[in-house]
Amino acid sequence: MASPTPLLSVAPSGIHGLGAFVTADVAAGTLLGTYDGRRLTPSQLLAEDRDHQVTYLFSLSNGNTIDGARGGNATRHINHSCLPNCEAAEEFGPRGRLIVRIYALASLHAGDEAFLDYGLIIDPADSPADYPCHCGALGCRGTMVATMPVEEAAAEG
Repeated sequence: MASPTPLLSVAPSGIHGLGAFVTADVAAGTLLGTYDGRRLTPSQLLAEDRDHQVTYLFSLSNGNTIDGARGGNATRHINHSCLPNCEAAEEFGPRGRLIVRIYALASLHAGDEAFLDYGLIIDPADSPADYPCHCGALGCRGTMVATMPVEEAAAEG
């Protein structure tokens, strides 16, 4: 059963499809919800038939993935922005397994759309252009793909 998200409501977004919007004024650091969905191991994820137009996958550091399309809640509708106002944090939940909690990075007002920087990690054979960003934020990098860490850029240079 998906956890409730009383601080988020789902509505059409000017960025992409549906978005998650804050229902009340919240301070920076406020927990907006937990990303819920079916848990998949790497082998289960590979075996899945993925003909979905929209993907609600959240990868965990332990190699597992949460599929928000199955058993998810309003947090799955948080869109990407290169200038996010929320962050996702992996934590250990009450049952000792990894969970993802979404926190406000800044004070948000009722009606504001919540955004995360997806920071996608893609196969080297794929192009960042295959994952376009439409956020329109000042400094938008044009892709939802993660920026290269400084250490990696220095090693390549």
